[in-house]
Amino acid sequence: MNENGQQDDRDYRIDDGMEITLHFTVKLENGEVVDSTRDKQPATFQLGDGNLPPGFEAPLKGLAAGDAGAFEVTPEHAFGQHNPQNVQRLSRDAFEEAVEPGTVMSFADAAGGELPGVIASVDERHVEVDFNHPLAGRTLTFEVEILDVRPATTH
Repeated sequence: MNENGQQDDRDYRIDDGMEITLHFTVKLENGEVVDSTRDKQPATFQLGDGNLPPGFEAPLKGLAAGDAGAFEVTPEHAFGQHNPQNVQRLSRDAFEEAVEPGTVMSFADAAGGELPGVIASVDERHVEVDFNHPLAGRTLTFEVEILDVRPATTH
């Protein structure tokens, strides 16, 4: 509480329905940084809104503004294990342009939405496309610095 008897922002702890502003860095097992807000604007989101996988949200609960930490997130709690069934062989004729391994392309899913896929391999007749999340099967380190925690406001 501040001197006016009101809840001070530093008193709020992260829980469901709280709006959080933080800086984060996501690293692979070898320390390679795959995403970070350190050199740009911090991220703001509501806990439980689906912006972060549950394994990234769970260690944040109970933290307050000014707290920092590094958490290991296993594949099961991050982007899942690599699933061989998510790798599809498509006819080379289905592609209008030349494709190369490593290229990320957008495909239509059964519901008409967009689904990203990575070209895994190409031969004369087939293109193999991996629809797994690029970080599937990886144990990640999630480093955070909590800048602000407050009750979420609905607009």
